[in-house]
Amino acid sequence: MNMNDVCSLSLRHVGFGLKVDCMDEVKTIFEPRSVILVGSSMVQEKVGMASPQLFRSVTHNMKRFFRGKTFVLDIDGKNPNKGLNNLHEMPELAVIMLPPNQSIVQAEKCAKMGAKALVMITGGYKNAQRQQLLKLKEKYGVRILGPNTIMGVINVANGLNTTFEKDIMPVKGNIAVISQSGGVGACLLDWACFYRIGISKFAFVGDKIDIDDVDLLQYFGQDKNTKVICLYMEGVKNGRRLIEEARKIVKNKPILVLKGGVTHESAQRARSHTASIAGSDAVFDAAFKKAGIIRVGDIEELMNAAIVLSKQPPMRGDNVAVVSNVGGPAILTGDAVDRIGLKLATLSEKVKKKIESSYPGVDAANPVDVIADARADRYEKVLELVMDDKNVDGVLVINMLKSTFFEPKDAMVIQKVASKHPDKPIVDVPAGGEDFELVHRVMRNTNIPLYNLPEKAVKALKILRAYALVADRH
Repeated sequence: MNMNDVCSLSLRHVGFGLKVDCMDEVKTIFEPRSVILVGSSMVQEKVGMASPQLFRSVTHNMKRFFRGKTFVLDIDGKNPNKGLNNLHEMPELAVIMLPPNQSIVQAEKCAKMGAKALVMITGGYKNAQRQQLLKLKEKYGVRILGPNTIMGVINVANGLNTTFEKDIMPVKGNIAVISQSGGVGACLLDWACFYRIGISKFAFVGDKIDIDDVDLLQYFGQDKNTKVICLYMEGVKNGRRLIEEARKIVKNKPILVLKGGVTHESAQRARSHTASIAGSDAVFDAAFKKAGIIRVGDIEELMNAAIVLSKQPPMRGDNVAVVSNVGGPAILTGDAVDRIGLKLATLSEKVKKKIESSYPGVDAANPVDVIADARADRYEKVLELVMDDKNVDGVLVINMLKSTFFEPKDAMVIQKVASKHPDKPIVDVPAGGEDFELVHRVMRNTNIPLYNLPEKAVKALKILRAYALVADRH
């Protein structure tokens, strides 16, 4: 059988009775050599995710993307013995997409036959049913993600994709995402795909009866393909363990967190949503700071922060230089720098004189307005001087298209200059809507983070500064 063979079986007709040692890690969730997809072509819940449509869609994505062995097990299939003779051993990972009672039955069969890990897609589990699943871990040593993961896992490197949104797959990168909510995770996934943000892995964790945030942090902390870890959480089972593990990881990799369930009302909703113990927000905030986890305020800020951390080095000081071809946005940027707790750098007299002698009419006071007729050559010269200035810790570039002579292709000079200064961060703001899209098409595959408003870019530099302090402290 080659790596892309897909067999249709019926678990109730398979009786290998295999058993493997319990895995204490979550590696199999992301790096299985083989996977069984367990669902039904007939079962349809009146209210719930279990359906033939979900089963077909997950199967479609796995057949299209996964480069390991995939076996499709329809418990109500017409040909339950098809391919049975080709299945010589139980696949390592089972993805189960049935209503709770049937999921538990099939999960036990998979665990008994030797599956190392289970991804439980569907939700609607009562506490007693969650306990039934947990007993499978105790009895067979199988690791469990979920239930209620909704979309399971993605590993861009090997094509593992248990989502039911057909044909969706982010581009390969170094950002890992852990989401306790299927909806929040789906929003982040959509964002990543639309803007071609490089992703290493996604994990939709759901109810976290077994594998939790800490298990996943441990895995991503050692994952060579992951540079930045994003976490959306509504609650945590073991706060002390989370702090201890995070403190080890942040020395080498930043951890970003978006916390749901901040207000009393939303905390109550979180308990019913993913069986979370949300707890006091002040306690969480203190724990994140102690652990070196960087907290963000919303979904967009989470992705913006992840992008800048994945592409640029930490900022080792507070001093920011602004280089812009328009005056007003540069002034607003200066205000934002001060408001967020950073400083406008005081450029050295030597740098200012070189800029002003090269381009009469340009005022080299920071922010530096290179004037609306600036093209690539002027940007390159000024950026080289500013990046070389020892008084500058990070640079924010504004390059608008409308009302200027600047063209999208000119923006590539920013990457050219940045490559000569790998230890000093630089971010770019082609402000607006259409201007942003035009420059993004040219720059999206570079290491220069792009933001459509200056205030977002300033926040990104603040994140780089925050991580520098975290890394130095830990």
